[in-house]
Amino acid sequence: MNTDTNGYLNMELLRFTTAGSVDDGKSTLIGRLLFDSKAIFEDQLEAIERASFGTGAEEVNLALLTDGLRAEREQGITIDVAYRYFATPKRKFIIADTPGHVQYTRNMVTGASTANLAIILVDARNGILEQTIRHAYIASLLQIPHVVICVNKMDLVDFSEEVFRTICKDFTAMSSRLDIHDVRFVPISAKLGDNVVERSENTPWYSGPTLMHLLENVYIANDYNHHDIRFPVQYVIRPQSNDFPDYRSYAGRIAAGVLKPGERVRVLPSNIPTVIESIDTMGKSLEAAYAPQSVALRLKDEIDISRGDMIVGENNPPRVGQDIDMMICWLNEKPMALNGKYILRHTTKEARCVIKEVQFKVNINTLEKDIEDKRIGLNDIGRIRIRTTQPLFYDSYRTNRITGSVILIDEGTFVTVCAGMIV
Repeated sequence: MNTDTNGYLNMELLRFTTAGSVDDGKSTLIGRLLFDSKAIFEDQLEAIERASFGTGAEEVNLALLTDGLRAEREQGITIDVAYRYFATPKRKFIIADTPGHVQYTRNMVTGASTANLAIILVDARNGILEQTIRHAYIASLLQIPHVVICVNKMDLVDFSEEVFRTICKDFTAMSSRLDIHDVRFVPISAKLGDNVVERSENTPWYSGPTLMHLLENVYIANDYNHHDIRFPVQYVIRPQSNDFPDYRSYAGRIAAGVLKPGERVRVLPSNIPTVIESIDTMGKSLEAAYAPQSVALRLKDEIDISRGDMIVGENNPPRVGQDIDMMICWLNEKPMALNGKYILRHTTKEARCVIKEVQFKVNINTLEKDIEDKRIGLNDIGRIRIRTTQPLFYDSYRTNRITGSVILIDEGTFVTVCAGMIV
């Protein structure tokens, strides 16, 4: 495992999300991953054994590892995004287990927004359903770089190669309309463990990797934009202490690019050019820093810089504008108000905005655009145009998932009501 602070720190961590129809076995799959990779403690295993047998089950229900809320256990479903953390000798992982119900689309958007990879479960008995199309569309919308289709419950179709191949063919035909580039298929039984961590003897016709092998080895270095320098300033560090009387640096998380001392950059919105003098972190200086590291930059020139400004490459600036088109998922029970005013947060910048136009709403079960019904309510996905009170420094979401995303907040309640992906 690479722990060198000068290396690609993101190579250690894979964020992935699971999605599927109700009872497709998402929580069971995660439980199986954790159990078979020995990523749970003995007391955790004892606790889920007690919970399993307490419900009258005849065997341990591994789904209880993620279905942590009592209300969820009583219903036997996942109703919120459950996060789990585990590690193998090759990688660390963060899992977002998201609900399967259509009314929890917003939960999947939330859980998948930072994922490198999406696992979409398909019940081998049912094949591709509307929910499968919906989850694949959201994975495409959120530009998740890697998608793994786990055809689960293969034990209930006698590990039929024909069933597996048919599902692969059907999904491939459907996904040709989506922006998904890296798709893998794995036949599994989450309940029994076939092809999850260990290769199954029940699928001699399958020569591909197990799910765990895919998770440990999928190449994610290119998932971050290392070409366009984007550094949203979060905080200005000025200790003004005896040890550091003249120290001034700008802290933040690198949204894109590779930063090095001596690099020529520009500061927005002033557009003043300068040079990176030093990159500091944890009491030492780095020879280079990469997205998504958090660092503090010292610049050669004294420039008026504050939170919300952005340090960018000298010759590859982002777009700057106030009229923004974006795809959105509405997260709130209160419908979107056309011409309504909202608080907008984009990277470290906060502004106000007005929703000027709803261009269309998406029927995510059929992937069709509805230009007649433009009422955007809870869990709806559509395309809108906003106007901001201040210029934003942005990229398209396709180019950069950090500088291309925004959230909208209700001015009265301060509740996050919308997640937006800039077109």
